[in-house]
Amino acid sequence: MMSASNARREHRRRLRRVAIGLVLLWGVGIALAVSVATGRFGDLGMPTDSEGRPRGLLVIGVAVAAAALAVAVLYRRVSGPAGDLLHAAERISAGELHDVDVAVRGPSELRLLAAAFNEMASRLAASQEQRRRFLADITHELRNPLAILQSEIEAQLDGVRPRTDEQLASLLDEAHRLGHLIDDLHTLALSEAGQLVLTVEAVHVGQLVADVVPRHTAVAARRGVSLSTVVAPDLPKVWIDPVRIRQVLDNLLANAIRHSPTGTEVGVTVASSGDAILCRITDAGPGFPECDLETVFDRFTKSADSGGSGLGLSIARDLVVAHGGTIEAHNNRGRCGAEVSFTLPGGHR
Repeated sequence: MMSASNARREHRRRLRRVAIGLVLLWGVGIALAVSVATGRFGDLGMPTDSEGRPRGLLVIGVAVAAAALAVAVLYRRVSGPAGDLLHAAERISAGELHDVDVAVRGPSELRLLAAAFNEMASRLAASQEQRRRFLADITHELRNPLAILQSEIEAQLDGVRPRTDEQLASLLDEAHRLGHLIDDLHTLALSEAGQLVLTVEAVHVGQLVADVVPRHTAVAARRGVSLSTVVAPDLPKVWIDPVRIRQVLDNLLANAIRHSPTGTEVGVTVASSGDAILCRITDAGPGFPECDLETVFDRFTKSADSGGSGLGLSIARDLVVAHGGTIEAHNNRGRCGAEVSFTLPGGHR
């Protein structure tokens, strides 16, 4: 495959050859027209006019010169934008993804191509910046639990801290946090690569919620938060991956409990919404900052006092979308707290 730099050099060589050919063709046409007009042709064995000049050669000469000029103008209109595109492609291949926009000019097809190229370059630059931020965030999130584990283990080995069950339990909690973060990153990687595999089966979402909520009772009790569940009767089963939807519910419940003040309640409701099943998780916390409502599902988006990784809502969104559903977040109107709701499409397979 020809590299961008080689393609650009080849484009320049072709441009020079075509330019030389057009100049020669234009010169021949002009010379032919001038020669016929001035009568400098001898007997060519062709029909002549009353003054003895070959009939039709003047028209042919003028036509050749005009065609050569028109082709030259057209080629210049095409070669300029094409050269810009080749130059920009060369810069992108060299790793320059910023400020590589090309001027949108030339024939309509080239203008469309230039606009598409600029859009592609813009997305590549945004993707590169997002990857950089993602790697920086991953490094930060992984460094914290590792640093805690390392410092605590060293302190115990040096005799600074006693080797008690409480200290070991603290280290185990950090190890669990690290393992959970790695699992979250693996899920995100699969989702981004389009390799997230769903093992679907007919599931009653109300029963799934009834199985998930008790797993959070102990954590909620330690924070002084109560849990409530309301499931509409006679809900149909839906085809979902129960493991992945449990993960969605776990993430949303953990997030709601984490941000709920003592003495408040986190509620989970399940109801029908047209042909879909609607799950809603509400809390009585401070709610989402209004300026962040559009980015709450972005990776590593979290409040300053959050103890999570900032991946829970992002993973929930990816898993719900993978099921063909939708997910939304907003603050409760007229009262404190936030609400996150998601839908799972109904139907049978």
